[in-house]
Amino acid sequence: MNRKPAGRILYIVQHRFNRSGGQRFRCEQYIPFLENAGFECVYSPLLKNEQEDKDFYAAANYFKKFLLFLKAIVRRWKDVRRARQFDIIFIYREALMTGTTIFERLLKKSGAKIVFDFDDAIWNFDVSAGNKTLGWLKRPKKVNEIMALADLVLAGSSHLAGYARQFNSNVHVVPSTLDLDIYTFNKKTLKEDAPVVIGWCGSVTTIKHFEMIIPVYRKLIRKYGSAIGFKVYGLPGYVNKELGIESIRFSPDTEVPVISSFDIGVMPLPDDEWTRGKCGMKGLQCMALGIPVVMQGIGANKEIICEGENGFLANNEDEWVDKLSILIDSED
Repeated sequence: MNRKPAGRILYIVQHRFNRSGGQRFRCEQYIPFLENAGFECVYSPLLKNEQEDKDFYAAANYFKKFLLFLKAIVRRWKDVRRARQFDIIFIYREALMTGTTIFERLLKKSGAKIVFDFDDAIWNFDVSAGNKTLGWLKRPKKVNEIMALADLVLAGSSHLAGYARQFNSNVHVVPSTLDLDIYTFNKKTLKEDAPVVIGWCGSVTTIKHFEMIIPVYRKLIRKYGSAIGFKVYGLPGYVNKELGIESIRFSPDTEVPVISSFDIGVMPLPDDEWTRGKCGMKGLQCMALGIPVVMQGIGANKEIICEGENGFLANNEDEWVDKLSILIDSED
């Protein structure tokens, strides 16, 4: 006998499955549990393949971006037309990449419960390098309108939840989490004479955060020489000859093995309104694998780290050098 579904959920997201870290940790990893509980889940990304990703994030390329925008509108109109078939519509960050909220408002009219989820301070202006000239199309404050029409808002940190409560009374903090069946801790054995690897995870939009403490890396190289090395995961082709950085392409299949190859994880951030909304995922990925971390002392990082117990916080160049040196010098 066929069991009646517990409900149908439509996921409104920007990227296809296994493409976006935020979506993987806030949407995708929960879908198997929901399906086991009897829910039917439908995933609706705006960008559906690798070529569309390249066209969207490439500099200039305006004709292809325009075609992508038309495709995105068609895809969202499809979602509006079928919205009444769903009990819950889960919107991650936004329905369309421009300043309009027309699709969120039309989805609301379907009668489905709207769940809005976000894990960054997206009410502030932030745009990828390849789309800076099109930044005028964005309207970050539209998130206020989306929050107001949602039946439930899920925020990745207390900082984000505090902002959301200005517009919606039904706000809950759901920290970004990791599946410990995948992120399994294995005690590492350091190879004699092998360099201590300082590692960072990110993308083309966040590499600027890794680079903000390059003076720290320079000081460490002067201090330790070939006894240390660097890995950047998630940005293939990234080159810094001075530091001899090894850059590795992201793949869901290699994520855990590559991060496990780090000896120390770093999460530097500037202290601004955008980064105060960060949920600490780069550090959490390392911590789940038993890798010690040094993280910028802002936002959720201050809630995650118990100084000197499960990691270190650093707020200036000297603190970064000192905390990383402690870890480099201590095999334990």
